[in-house]
Amino acid sequence: MAAHVLLRGVRVTDLSEQISSGPAAEITTLLLTIARALVDDVAAVRVEVLQAQDSHVLRLHVAATDIGKLIGKQGRTARSLRTILSAASMKLQSRFALDIVEAGRVVGGASEGEE
Repeated sequence: MAAHVLLRGVRVTDLSEQISSGPAAEITTLLLTIARALVDDVAAVRVEVLQAQDSHVLRLHVAATDIGKLIGKQGRTARSLRTILSAASMKLQSRFALDIVEAGRVVGGASEGEE
């Protein structure tokens, strides 16, 4: 597991595989399981966690050919993923946001326009 510290106290962790503890690990496992069930290129699915003081941004990386499968018609699949994350984060008492990333670019979500 690689970790990098960025400006403004944001910590980035690559969570391509399951990690052992904490709310980010549980949410990441959930997100990876759902995403891998939806895409064709399972090997390209990985999750990055941007962690600030009071929230986490999950960046879901997928192959360019699978981006449409995760967004869905009119964004319905992406909205459903965010709804599931929201419900799970209430249980874990932690705040999470989802960004879907294709080939190095952010498609939409919490940190669009920030970089």
